[in-house]
Amino acid sequence: MTASTHPVPGSPEWLRAEERRLCGFAAGSAVSDGFGWLDADGRVEDRPVAAWITARMTHVFSLAHLRGSAEAGRLADHGVAALAEGPLHDTAAGGWFDQVPAASGPDTLRERSHELPRKSAYEHAFVVLAASTATAAGRPGARELLDEALRVVDTRFWEESAGALRESWDGRWTATEEYRGANSNMHAVEAFLAAADATGDTLWTRRALSIAERLIHGVAAEHDWRLPEHFTPRWEPVPDYNRDQPDHPFRPFGSTTGHLLEWARLLVHLEIALTRAGEPVPAWLRTDAESLFAGAVRRGWAVDGADGFVYTLDWEDRPVVRQRMHWVVAEATMAARALGEHTGEPSYADLYDRWWAYADRHHVDREHGSWHHELDPGNRPAGGVWSGKPDVYHAYQAVLLPQVELSTSIAAALAPASEHTPGGDA
Repeated sequence: MTASTHPVPGSPEWLRAEERRLCGFAAGSAVSDGFGWLDADGRVEDRPVAAWITARMTHVFSLAHLRGSAEAGRLADHGVAALAEGPLHDTAAGGWFDQVPAASGPDTLRERSHELPRKSAYEHAFVVLAASTATAAGRPGARELLDEALRVVDTRFWEESAGALRESWDGRWTATEEYRGANSNMHAVEAFLAAADATGDTLWTRRALSIAERLIHGVAAEHDWRLPEHFTPRWEPVPDYNRDQPDHPFRPFGSTTGHLLEWARLLVHLEIALTRAGEPVPAWLRTDAESLFAGAVRRGWAVDGADGFVYTLDWEDRPVVRQRMHWVVAEATMAARALGEHTGEPSYADLYDRWWAYADRHHVDREHGSWHHELDPGNRPAGGVWSGKPDVYHAYQAVLLPQVELSTSIAAALAPASEHTPGGDA
């Protein structure tokens, strides 16, 4: 396609085309135990199948099915079955391993229980999200999967005294990790909102609010809209956590720009959810969302002289890891869209357009498919933090959100699918 006929990035035509392209690329990730990690060319890498990727892709294909794709429905069913019946699921003790154990037969698991992968809140949040979206899409076995996932989260991870989640357990549920994390709890907010939509149980909406109140209205507000993400079991911030490993893909040192943007959007969804449920709506939800967004943009966008959001900042707002992650700009576009619609403030639209133009120019990979997951500080493809193109969760949601009504979750906005323009088969 020539430059003169290239659709404007972020426009309806561009979004629909990108939706189909991303879903088609992701279809190649299906493997026997779930969904695998894709390399830069879309080939499955030789890695253990991970619960977070399998759950994310089940969520994505369930969304794509709601958009009208029959093939995506089959892939969603594959994901539901993998999570319900495959080796990621611990049929003996319950819950989901972070990845498929090296030897997954029942006898072997009993004999080698000390070698089992951990069971983490991050992965369980995505199992809840996948099962919720698959339930909304009417996929067989999804509601049963969701009921089990919610039971595990309720009994193993939820700490009522803290109003938030524990981080992880060993593979046999005998000891918890001496760490609490904001990342897993942030994704639990997304998952709990989706679960409330799927089940009608507003307990999950209230728990989402509890997490947000602790981490955003509490911790982030106390740190001028920077969010320490690592805590002791008593929820005391550990600001120097991973200072010696600042580019950790899940637990980096410092303030993570993309999470502030993601939180801003989630607070908008949470306000809508509470309103629709007839629950009290704290005024801070909107003002905190706006403050998070403004701080993230001011501190994180093009702060080193080149376009793009840096991955992390130290506590004096100096860039630490300057790589540009695809998920950050994806979340930026979604936050700008959600806040623009929710507040009616027109300035968000200018940022939305700017960031989609940037993503189209630098992250979207027209040659090999999907998006470059990581760019170096000069906006060239890189792989120091993330190798390959593991999944399309962030990018796919980013192209869907502007095409549907702003709601409690993307799946809620898509159902029933007949009310929306299908995205086409994967």
